Amino acid sequence: MSNGRSETEMRLPFPVLIADIGGTNARFAIIVDANAEPKRFPSIKTADYETLDAAIQQVVLDKTSIIPQSAVLAVAGPTDGDEIDLTNCDWVVRPKRLIAEMGFSDVLVMNDYEAQALAVVALDDEHLQKVGGGERIDSANRVVIGPGTGLGVAGIVHGANSWIPVAGEGGHVDLGPRTERDYAIFPHLETIGGRVSGEQVLCGRGIVNLYGAIARADGRPDVLSKPEEITAAAFEGSDTVAVETVQLFFDYLARVSGDMALVFMARGGIYLTGGITRKVLGLLDDNRFRAAFDNKEPHRNLLEQIPVYVITHDQAPLEGLSAYARMPARFGVDTTGRWWRAQEAPGR
Repeated sequence: MSNGRSETEMRLPFPVLIADIGGTNARFAIIVDANAEPKRFPSIKTADYETLDAAIQQVVLDKTSIIPQSAVLAVAGPTDGDEIDLTNCDWVVRPKRLIAEMGFSDVLVMNDYEAQALAVVALDDEHLQKVGGGERIDSANRVVIGPGTGLGVAGIVHGANSWIPVAGEGGHVDLGPRTERDYAIFPHLETIGGRVSGEQVLCGRGIVNLYGAIARADGRPDVLSKPEEITAAAFEGSDTVAVETVQLFFDYLARVSGDMALVFMARGGIYLTGGITRKVLGLLDDNRFRAAFDNKEPHRNLLEQIPVYVITHDQAPLEGLSAYARMPARFGVDTTGRWWRAQEAPGR
């Protein structure tokens, strides 16, 4: 598990198994060679399988004659150590066991938002829906932001002729009130450690938090308690609190996105992903979103030049992992402590 490998040493033996493993769902594919399109397998619920090893065996290996030689796994959680616990999932990733018992020669583990960041370089324009103006500078930094189970944020920085993903905890930045309406609502939001973070509003449970705060601010009952109920009512227009909840959700997402654009000087664009974003995309008001995104005085002019895209591909992380598996040297992924080889596994 060394860093600074030569280009030859960085190559993954084909076929390569790639996997996007979240807290709720897992998706798998195999890349036969550097020119092949990924062979995808049905998405699964992690709760339906006792272990990752069992899922790989039953969902992939039992369903194909292709025998993967190496694996690249993107997981929701920290990625160092020989036993990797997943966030919101009982699975534990044990790379040495995968090598010793399932025959992989190499196993590389990365953070799920590193994979999302790789995807924003790999995706074709047909999988990107632009929001308002701005023009992308192709070799400039980019940021991916995804409201889902939590609020994921990662950057991808261009330097030294490679794309370097930068994973972090940007979803936990402070989110504060700005408008008169905000000041009426924010005292009713549930806090974490006494503060409102982006993730307290911009995720599934965050939508419920925001819905309840709006209802309490107006002295109305919060009759809906699930994010899917709130978004459905917003689409139907049957609940005015739900409608405002989704409107403000996009306003606050725009503000946090603008903050991240400034942090990374993301002239290559902001990329919105995540299950929640896709579910409520039909309610996105481009002009209202851009107004909230651009409103960053004294840097409004800069923000107006930065494009925003919604990623419409439902398996974007697999696209990012595919791009990496085909040409690892294109990306500056730090593999220290995260790349296991057969000779390092017990009994090999």
